[in-house]
Amino acid sequence: MTQTSKTVYILLTDTGTVLTKIIKWYTNAPYNHVSICFDDKLDEIYSFGRKRPLNPLIAGFVREDIYLGTYRYFDNTRCLLLKIEVSLSEYRRIRKVIQGFNHNKDLYSYNLLGLFGVAMQYPISQKNKYFCSQFVAEVFEKSGLHFWDLPSALISPNHFLMHPRFELVYEGSLYEYPLLDRGLLSTPVVSSVYAYKQPLELLKKKLTL
Repeated sequence: MTQTSKTVYILLTDTGTVLTKIIKWYTNAPYNHVSICFDDKLDEIYSFGRKRPLNPLIAGFVREDIYLGTYRYFDNTRCLLLKIEVSLSEYRRIRKVIQGFNHNKDLYSYNLLGLFGVAMQYPISQKNKYFCSQFVAEVFEKSGLHFWDLPSALISPNHFLMHPRFELVYEGSLYEYPLLDRGLLSTPVVSSVYAYKQPLELLKKKLTL
């Protein structure tokens, strides 16, 4: 049988960082980060976010890594996984758009100002700058999938949660998601990131004094 459609996944997350708590307080939405993913095992994920796990100021286009990336510093991360069925031609266009971002990844940075635009309901677009939901919305828009009558600079993670085209796959703790590779989660290389947790906790204590 000839395959006529493909599945694309949307991962919504809440790591519980100070910035995400501020965003969550303002939006009153359960999730504040969104990524686009091409498999249900979460092996290939793209978004705009931190390039260095402990430095939120250095951010841009990233291929996220559940096992070795930023998420491993926030093991209490909650998530919601959505899926959408698209045609083969739409899927190929989505892939092509992502490939374009990846080939020029050093040109891109984070549209922090755009977050304030979302708060004020005034779209702030900057050349080669995106925040996470703006990026994912732009990928769909450039691929011919028009889900909202809004500019991508006004799309928040909650728009994906509320749109009827996206179907729920899983909601709960990210690291309890059943399709993750338990072997990779327990390897010494992955576990070694926790060596940074002690100084990170000390920094948090100093900031709250």
